[in-house]
Amino acid sequence: EHVIEGGVDFLVSLGTTGEAVTLNAIEAKEVLQFTIKVNQGRKPLVAGMFGDNNTARLIDRIQNFSFEGVDAIMSSSPSYNKPSQEGIFLQYQELAKVSPLPIIIYNVPSRTGSNVEAKTTLRLANSSEKFIAVKEASGDLHQAGVIAKHKPPHFSLLSGDDPITLPLYSIGATGAISVVANALPRQFSGITKAVQSDNWKLAKQLHLQLHELHPLLYVDCNPSGIKGAMELLGLCNREVRLPLAPLGAGTMEAIKAELQKLKVI
Repeated sequence: EHVIEGGVDFLVSLGTTGEAVTLNAIEAKEVLQFTIKVNQGRKPLVAGMFGDNNTARLIDRIQNFSFEGVDAIMSSSPSYNKPSQEGIFLQYQELAKVSPLPIIIYNVPSRTGSNVEAKTTLRLANSSEKFIAVKEASGDLHQAGVIAKHKPPHFSLLSGDDPITLPLYSIGATGAISVVANALPRQFSGITKAVQSDNWKLAKQLHLQLHELHPLLYVDCNPSGIKGAMELLGLCNREVRLPLAPLGAGTMEAIKAELQKLKVI
């Protein structure tokens, strides 16, 4: 409810920030069903739990999953195995064959250990209109620019890296899947709305207001940082599941100071 009221355009449930990888199947289903119930169809809903480094297991999960109330899925590239670009492409192709919903490719090499190169993203985008977007979290502006320049019309470039969302908008990104928006949806979505209104001066102002907060959210790893911020805002507690550890006291104080500067606490 907090993020819907904060003006976001769509929701992602069971992503990295939602600690999806430490939930069992029953818990994940409960989280998604709760999100569907609260949302009541007001915003498009993306289920973000469809990444795996075992293609057969991923296909089985898709084939045995109820997608009622979900509008798209997000799938991170295979982690740990470090497949070739051809292997990454082939896994996504298998996913597209069985998924009843549009697919957002999630490229986050800092977590998966392998980069989905621009040529692979574009190859997928051109192979099927079932691939509707890439959440680009490589931190590589050149790579993102290649995607923005050559992507087909149906395909969107989304920022997956809050600190460089505005630079990504400047080269053609049209949306974001954000960490900080879980705590400050109005402030972060304001950047997007300013860009959509061609008010780049306001977008820059809003971007820089959050500039000092972003790195603090990653000192003790995500989502420990954002959950600490949300505890300070009275939205949840800072508890996380192992192997993540709760936010340290020093980082918590630093985040608190930034939130006070923003006059949200």
